[in-house]
Parts: sequence; structure tokens; C-alpha cells
Amino acid sequence: METIHNQAPASRDLMTHLTEQPSLPQLVGQVYAAAPPPVRSRLLEFLMRPLGVLPLVAIADGIFAKIRFGSGWPDPHVALEDANRVQPADIVQLVDRVQQVSSDAMDGLASIVAGSPVISTSAAAAILVALLVQRQLARRTALQLAQPDPDLDPPP
Repeated sequence: METIHNQAPASRDLMTHLTEQPSLPQLVGQVYAAAPPPVRSRLLEFLMRPLGVLPLVAIADGIFAKIRFGSGWPDPHVALEDANRVQPADIVQLVDRVQQVSSDAMDGLASIVAGSPVISTSAAAAILVALLVQRQLARRTALQLAQPDPDLDPPP
């Protein structure tokens, strides 16, 4: 009976771990925290691109709007110093807003993360890339299922 009692906490820990996986914005924040400044800059450039001025002002006390105005328009170039000032919690807010704008906006993120040998080996990066690829495949499948099959349509 004691062995069953000893296994129960381990099973609970596993279930807790499986059900409390970080969200996509949290994973991006973790990857950002581990990334070197050049990769941080690329991540910021990618994530800021789909958003207009007003959302950038409203997120993280306007830090992204300041970076955007200081780095050029419409394609920002984020300086390494600016990338270092952005905190992972700011990235979580940014990713959350980007997802609200367009789920397609996150598609290129996997290639940026996977293309960096420094961060691609981290657990958070591996989970993030897998999650992004899974979401992209699910979206493609849903689009294919939504399109009518011309072979099944009756002739006019």
C-alpha cells in the first residue's frame, strides 16, 4: 500500500505538468529571455511588423511604439540596445496582441527560433516550434476541409 501512496504524488506532478503547459505568449517570452541580442532584435522586428501605432502604444507602457518610431517605418530595424530593454513580460503582451490581430502572423516565428543555434536547443524553443508547426498544420487542414470538393459537387 505504501508504494501506491508514494506513486500518487509523482502521478499528480505529471498531470499538473501536462495540464499547466505555458501558453504560446509565455513560451515566446521564455525564448526571448534566453535569446542573444541579435535574435531578440529579429524577434521584435517580426512581432512588431503586423501591428499599427495604436496597439504598440497600448502594450507594455508604449515601449514598442518608442522602438518603432526610433527604428524606421514601415519596416523596423531594432537596435540591440532597444532589444535588451524589452523584458520577457513585455514580449508576452506583444505576442498576445499579435495573435489577436492575425493567427497567420505567428507563422514565420518558428523559422526565426529554429534558425538560431543558440536558442533552438532550449526546451522552451523546442516546445514553441512544435506548437507553432502544429497550429499551422491544423489551420491548413481546416482551410482544406472548408473548401468544397469539385469532384463531389453535382454538375450544373
